[in-house]
Amino acid sequence: MDTGKTVFAQLMDFLLAYEFHKCIQRYNVHYKVKHLSCWSQFLCMAFAQLT
Repeated sequence: MDTGKTVFAQLMDFLLAYEFHKCIQRYNVHYKVKHLSCWSQFLCMAFAQLT
């Protein structure tokens, strides 16, 4: 069985979460978020684009 990372996980390693969260803070896009965080939504949309 393969124990390495998935292709999606390898691609997301290139994206710095710190930079993403810095942009979220700059544009104040999280002020009405209740359930799904901006980071989770980004990961879902990135996965959808790859599939």
